[in-house]
Amino acid sequence: MTCEACRTIPPVVAEGYTPKGTYEGVAGLNTYITGSQDAAYGLIDIHDIFGLSNQTLQGADLLAARLNAVVLVPDYFHGDKADPSWLPPDTPEKQEALTKFISTRASCPDAVKVLEAAVPVYRERFPSVQAWAVTGLCWGGKVAVLASGPDTPFIASGQVHPGRMDAADAQRLTIPHIVLASKDEPAEVVEAYAKTIAENGLGGHVETYSTMWHGWMGARANLEGEESLAEYKRGYNQLADFFEKYFQGKVGGAKI
Repeated sequence: MTCEACRTIPPVVAEGYTPKGTYEGVAGLNTYITGSQDAAYGLIDIHDIFGLSNQTLQGADLLAARLNAVVLVPDYFHGDKADPSWLPPDTPEKQEALTKFISTRASCPDAVKVLEAAVPVYRERFPSVQAWAVTGLCWGGKVAVLASGPDTPFIASGQVHPGRMDAADAQRLTIPHIVLASKDEPAEVVEAYAKTIAENGLGGHVETYSTMWHGWMGARANLEGEESLAEYKRGYNQLADFFEKYFQGKVGGAKI
């Protein structure tokens, strides 16, 4: 049996965090790699529009430690990223800059193609991994759900404070899926996801963190606030619990 201490994420560092992983070019993308590289489990963690932020990398390190998995965070924007000053896009200049970035760097369908093409490379690079899953933050959550339809290579997937939520995406799911929404996502779409996941028999979970904002587990995480730090921890523990369940169902059933 797993002790309770092993079932909670390591301490979260609010300031001055030093990522534990390394960088390597994999499948054409500079990729942050953390965790055991001979693990039986592999998780692809897709960043938000702000790229490989410290809060996102710390989250990947937490998942790797909790799951005893190798976790990959590929840089889909090739070193570029959205400027936080563009949000909210409340001037024509900000709107233009954000729209240009999304159209040139952050196409979700294009990212799905890149992800799907990368999976055979990941399998070759990490031959010990017997099961792969995928999750994403904001923009990355949209990519993750779009990669969860028919013929998906993943055993489970997830979205955290999802961007561009569309109830139709839930209808295409073919694997267990978790949604951790903030108070800022459209409630009717979150409810539609919950209804679909409850009815499709695949397994999954939908929950709204009612006091948290869009981005509380990604680049806009506030790790100095008592409540937001607690909810950041809770969210990553919840993701780990979810993926652990489906990894264990595919890989020997050994308890972490």
